[in-house]
Amino acid sequence: MSYITNPILKGFNPDPSICRVGDDYYIATSTFEWFPGVQIHHSKDLKNWEVIAHPLDRISQLEMKGVPDSCGVWAPCLSYHNGLFYLVYTNVKSFDGVWKDTPNYVVTSADILGEWSEPAYLNSSGFDGSFFHDGAKTWFITMLVDHRKGKFFGGIELQEFHLEQRKLIGEVFYLTEGTEIGLSEGPHLYKRNGYYYLLLAEGGTEYGHAATVMRSKSITGPYEANTNNPILTTRNYPGHALQKAGHASMVATAHGDWYIVFLVGRPLTKLGPCILGRETAIEELVWKEDWPVLKIETSLPRLVIPTPNLPEFSLKKTELRANFETEELSLDFQSLRVPKTPDWFSLTERKGYVRLKGKESLSSTHTQALIARRLQHFNAEVQTRIEFEPENFQQLAGLIVYYNTGHYHYLYISMEEGEKVVSVLTSDNFEIIEQKQRLTIPSGIPIVLRAVIAHDALQFSFSTNEIDFQPIGAVLDMSILSDDYVREGSERYRPAFTGCFVGMCCQDLKTNNKQADFDWFEYKPLEDHE
Repeated sequence: MSYITNPILKGFNPDPSICRVGDDYYIATSTFEWFPGVQIHHSKDLKNWEVIAHPLDRISQLEMKGVPDSCGVWAPCLSYHNGLFYLVYTNVKSFDGVWKDTPNYVVTSADILGEWSEPAYLNSSGFDGSFFHDGAKTWFITMLVDHRKGKFFGGIELQEFHLEQRKLIGEVFYLTEGTEIGLSEGPHLYKRNGYYYLLLAEGGTEYGHAATVMRSKSITGPYEANTNNPILTTRNYPGHALQKAGHASMVATAHGDWYIVFLVGRPLTKLGPCILGRETAIEELVWKEDWPVLKIETSLPRLVIPTPNLPEFSLKKTELRANFETEELSLDFQSLRVPKTPDWFSLTERKGYVRLKGKESLSSTHTQALIARRLQHFNAEVQTRIEFEPENFQQLAGLIVYYNTGHYHYLYISMEEGEKVVSVLTSDNFEIIEQKQRLTIPSGIPIVLRAVIAHDALQFSFSTNEIDFQPIGAVLDMSILSDDYVREGSERYRPAFTGCFVGMCCQDLKTNNKQADFDWFEYKPLEDHE
């Protein structure tokens, strides 16, 4: 028997929303401040998945310049109805303090790979909204943000969406405040055997996370909680390899088999930091007494599950090295907050190279010249070949291992006292820590920069001939590049919901125009069994 190994979407891929159209399965996941917005993955067998689209690819759909870390696109919901795909998403503008600015939108497309519509505004009353298509009616379900007396999680609301007018209409129905676990969010509605089922994410998105179910004979309620809640959680199993299980979405195959996809985290240590961010896993569901339960009759998800009765879906071979020979950048790469525009990014000005024109600093939430991809393995080797001739200390370019504007490790080239140098700096809770080692390197030749990640350790090195690599700087702590560390290390609450990225960047703090050329970028997993 063959098996699916969890997680199915490795690296930062949280808040999964699954949708089946015929024999095709799609999962949409959150992208937060990374642009373009929303990752859509495709499979035919629920085992093998590939990223096929980032539908929010223009500013008119997704304006994120200036949004804080871990804001932007939260918890998209992907659905299909009468020949159209619907994508509901929140573009969070602020989340510090008592006030939360959470506008919700929906875009549509007849083709999952096609151009998506301009957004229709829904409301700003909460986040994690979703659509439920029930016959001739479409409903919008969302959590309610209640700023009064520190409550925050105010329950779940429902309102009809008019498909032709592209707006919410009619009465707003308050469905429930959730179960006794609390912190109710991520609502999805389903209908089966005369019942409406409300699937909730509860307990917070950390180690108390869980998926719960309520049901009602009427879509507007009242809703009763499943006595066996939560149906999915690892909150009582701190030693389990898959932690933070929750924020789920259900789907039925064409054969009538049910599955649930959900968020998980894999910590470096017991209840420790998760440097790969929040990932997506899958489990088998069955129905007992008209309630959904895991097929294994426990709430604890497995590391492996049997492969579904579906034809195997073959994936294209993944190339370790991106040579930048095509007119479009691979979907693996994203930018921070803003789209790739000619004022800072080009694949054509120098054929076969990514050219980055230095912009703002790594602490900027506006315009950074940075292209990166997800770290998806605990052990990996990352390299890039760079040509960069800085003229002063305010011009830097190199290889970045990045969590957010306050947490990263950076192997960079710059100019110090008339000499071209390579060095390392770290930002830990916004404090810049510069390595003492600064090595002079020759001008006019390419330099290969390397990062070797081994679980909780990172070692940078470089080469002037692509053969002999010289380590530079101390062994660095990878654990600071995690949701868990960022939240715990701050004196005040900071949203921290993403994951570690590795990539290329360039800063020009003097003229915002100095260019760096990257010939290739290579990401090589070092463990086949992950």
